[in-house]
Amino acid sequence: MGHKGDALRQRIVASADQLFYQQGYENTSFSDIAEDVGISRGNFYYHFKTKDEILNAVIDTRVTDIEQMLKEWSKQYTDPRERIELYIDILTSHQDNITSHGCPIGSLCTELAKLSHVMLHDANKMFSAQRDWLTMQLRELGLGKEARQVAMHLLARTQGIATIANAFEDKTFLRQEVKHLKQWLGSL
Repeated sequence: MGHKGDALRQRIVASADQLFYQQGYENTSFSDIAEDVGISRGNFYYHFKTKDEILNAVIDTRVTDIEQMLKEWSKQYTDPRERIELYIDILTSHQDNITSHGCPIGSLCTELAKLSHVMLHDANKMFSAQRDWLTMQLRELGLGKEARQVAMHLLARTQGIATIANAFEDKTFLRQEVKHLKQWLGSL
């Protein structure tokens, strides 16, 4: 497949990613994605035979993007506390999307769990990448054996904040909670 085919495939994956986030995985059809990208269903089937193939590509892309972002932060910032603050700040930098649609990772994992979908384990890699990175940052901050448990706690808090901010469509709540999380981080 040539360069042009690869670019189209990436457009399909980006569209599917956005539609899965806004409408949910189950509520998004091949037709929705093909229409969004502006291609025929035949052209679409050339790239993806099943919806699970698209889901797999979306998850792989998200995991790669998350890992890339975290790697960049590790390069750019020497202070692990600063890196964790950047992580927490994702809530405020994406507050419009979060209050409208929730967390893209949390909502997808929740939906796949409800469907008992075979790819839930793969989807969890989006959280694992964050947990492992946070664990490293917390170890650098001097937390020993409890670093992984604290990383899970931080993941849980950010997911809880996103869920409640989405349920109440409340950006003020989200910003207050981010402030509390940073104070908690400062106390570590």
